[in-house]
Amino acid sequence: MAEAKQPRYKRVLVKLSGEALAGEARQGLDYPSIDTIAAEVADLRALGVEVAVVVGGGNLVRGRSAADRGVEQVTGHYMGMLGTVINSLALQDSLEKIGVATRVQSALTITAVAEPYIRRRAMRHLEKGRVVIFGAGTGNPYFTTDTASALRASEIGAEAILMAKNGTDGIYDKDPRQFPDAVKFDHIEYADAINRQLKVMDLTAFTFCMENKMPIVVFDMKVSGNMARVALGEPIGTLVG
Repeated sequence: MAEAKQPRYKRVLVKLSGEALAGEARQGLDYPSIDTIAAEVADLRALGVEVAVVVGGGNLVRGRSAADRGVEQVTGHYMGMLGTVINSLALQDSLEKIGVATRVQSALTITAVAEPYIRRRAMRHLEKGRVVIFGAGTGNPYFTTDTASALRASEIGAEAILMAKNGTDGIYDKDPRQFPDAVKFDHIEYADAINRQLKVMDLTAFTFCMENKMPIVVFDMKVSGNMARVALGEPIGTLVG
């Protein structure tokens, strides 16, 4: 009998956009879409990979958009952080319904619904096979959930950040939706991505990953099974670094 393929990564951080939880509507919560994401995370966990997750909040509140509409900027950012906690709880609920032990840790103190973020506790949960979802970004205004992903991935000793995209199968030299001749990269170095001004994640987060030598894999999460394939080392999407 053939031996089961071993995962390339032992511990990963999965970065999800808030819009991924909204489905086609791109706003609010779409529970079938959340269930689909939960199933992908469960398959990843079933490989023996330790999984942490950071979810954006753009489906509920974007701090910058709120500020553009007259909300005080720092307040808008805190509203966005709270949106990520709502998304984290929704994903936790879906994961636990399919038998995946999950903990939500928040960078903001909301002890009624989430643990406070404590690095060693998070690592202990991962070692015990629990999925850990980090909510509320870094806990500070002006920093995106991309930056939170880079920071938490480094703190917990993740071996890669899996950037799950909606309908984008990797990084291209230009927008493939506008330019049919756009070329997809299978692999690109950090400095090359910066020089080409390719928007992998926000520049603060990307520079942090470069300085800490944190690999990033950008892939299309809409293709069923892709998350597990990336963890197994299959040539899916684009590897950065």
